[in-house]
Amino acid sequence: MTKKNLFLTTAIAVIAALGLFLCFQFTGQDTDKQYREEFRANNKAFAVEIPGSLDFAGEQVPLDVFFSRESLDRELMVNTYWHSNTILLLKRSARYFPVIEPILKKNGVPDDFKYLALIESGLMNTVSPSNATGFWQFLDKTGKQYGLEVTEQVDERYHVVKSTEAACRYLKAAYAELNNWTLAAASYNAGQGRISRETARQKKQDYYDLYLNAETSRYIFRILALKLISENPAGYGFYLRNKDLYLPLTTYSVRVDTSITDLVNFAARNNVSYRILKEFNPWLRSDQLKVLPGKSYTLDFPDKNSIHYSRMMKLVKDPDFIRGAPAESVSPWGSRK
Repeated sequence: MTKKNLFLTTAIAVIAALGLFLCFQFTGQDTDKQYREEFRANNKAFAVEIPGSLDFAGEQVPLDVFFSRESLDRELMVNTYWHSNTILLLKRSARYFPVIEPILKKNGVPDDFKYLALIESGLMNTVSPSNATGFWQFLDKTGKQYGLEVTEQVDERYHVVKSTEAACRYLKAAYAELNNWTLAAASYNAGQGRISRETARQKKQDYYDLYLNAETSRYIFRILALKLISENPAGYGFYLRNKDLYLPLTTYSVRVDTSITDLVNFAARNNVSYRILKEFNPWLRSDQLKVLPGKSYTLDFPDKNSIHYSRMMKLVKDPDFIRGAPAESVSPWGSRK
């Protein structure tokens, strides 16, 4: 290679390298600029809308009082932007509210109390650090006081129907004592004794007038926030279709009046797995069931449509319908609802 050719080759290489450098430099700048523009265009957060009026169990919420309004605003903001949790709550509500609602109605307890269970447990059989258990988060002693069986083998705090009945007994007793459903709901968090003492000490019979600990002060507003979002999910940005929800489970019952020494074999004899037996009867707390003379238990088993998703979906009417979407709105997927 001649010196002239070597010079030309070197010069071309230098120019190419410089061009690549400048290209990457400007491209990087353009990319950063575009990235920031996209961020500003797409990362938008809005304040939530506070309704003009609101009630809990028919009792008005004083939204014209600044601390009540701001308390509701806080809980609405938390639950509106805690997307994963709120979506799961809406999904579970579709399965369990149809179980809870008729029990509340039968017992004369306002329908709004279903949202109390929603904030207590998220409609899961959870156990709190204080060992409160089940959908309604009963402590051992309180559960027994209101008629639930709590033993090593049977814990009816995990039984959605029986624990809801027990919660109704508690709430009716609280209402009889406090003569106010909002205070009865607050007592579910703080205890009837504490609420009674505070109403007497502060000479106020209205929850919204009471100075309470931080948790109980938030409690009713957490219920109200989930009530608002549940009644109008699309209004708060949650677009769930019917097929996205957890569908109610249909079952048949088997009455048991003799002891079962091995629930694994019992499940097999009833053509289900031990897992299925436990899923549908979470109140069974061991692999045995002792039945005392004169006593019986009712165990639930799934029918043919309550295990397989495809079978469940065949029963869903209008599976693509979006809950709470305005009748004339266009969904994010382009179909008019």
